[in-house]
Amino acid sequence: MANGQWYPPEWPDRIRALADGTLTPVTPRRAATVLLLKDTPDGPVVHMLRRRASMAFAGGAYAYPGGGVDPRDDDRQIGWTGPPRAWWAERLGVDAASAQAIVCAAVRETYEEAGVLLAGPDPDSVVGDTTGDDWEADRAALVARELSFAEFLDRRGLVLRSDLLGAWARWITPEFEARRYDTWFFVAALPEGQRTRNASTEADRTVWIRPAEAAAGYDRGELLMMPPTIAALRQLLPYRSAAEALAAAPAREMTPVCASARLQGDEIVLSWPGHEEFTKHIPTAGEPTPTAAEPMTTAPGTPADTAGPRPAPPAGTHSTTGGGPA
Repeated sequence: MANGQWYPPEWPDRIRALADGTLTPVTPRRAATVLLLKDTPDGPVVHMLRRRASMAFAGGAYAYPGGGVDPRDDDRQIGWTGPPRAWWAERLGVDAASAQAIVCAAVRETYEEAGVLLAGPDPDSVVGDTTGDDWEADRAALVARELSFAEFLDRRGLVLRSDLLGAWARWITPEFEARRYDTWFFVAALPEGQRTRNASTEADRTVWIRPAEAAAGYDRGELLMMPPTIAALRQLLPYRSAAEALAAAPAREMTPVCASARLQGDEIVLSWPGHEEFTKHIPTAGEPTPTAAEPMTTAPGTPADTAGPRPAPPAGTHSTTGGGPA
């Protein structure tokens, strides 16, 4: 049975072009994404959204709230509490200004796409309900980049709670991709009193789902995901609560994972270091060949759950569409 590995149909041609020197890699943009967790009697669940099929990048794939860094956050004075910028710089493998911008991106994008804000009026509290017309106006201004995150926090009298985040992983989009991102993954727990909603124009569905159920849906080919997404899900499996996952974050390896493509005989081998399940073998004159360990998707680059009737969410999920609360 096919799994749900996202695989764009243009990749073979781009890989061959990179191999023969006719493709120049683009510089990856900095980005951040957050695995937002909450506890249930059956263990933690993670908040995921499904990107609209019309999206140019990873359309139809399930992902976490996230997006690109706003360069304005590199040098603005940000209301901040938790580990200092120097600590985050060492943890993320960047300079202090970049660390601030990456952490800001994680918090801002979670608010923009899920309506959840990891900030509070002081170092020991978090805002409660963030719904309402005034909050929505500020969120829309952030999305449109009419309002910087520093200005938003200052206007609200808030400080960013960097202590509510745990750095989890770092993945860099392969060199042959047209859109490249250097993405830091974080974990965080849903603050008490807040609730998620599908606030993103890029998503047509959101779910709270147990990591094991989401991974099983991927393995059955029902949920389309990029390698970093499913890898992060599998890494959550040992933890019995959001607090356990957050406690484990400081010891997580943050060496960037980046796919490489190499010529081997009459095929190109595409692999992600340390993640053998994603390896693909691409004939130099054809499409990827399925292997026992990693069969091809039914239609490369097309989400399995939009190729026909959409399946019901896996057991243990709670989904929303449109903009309702999750």
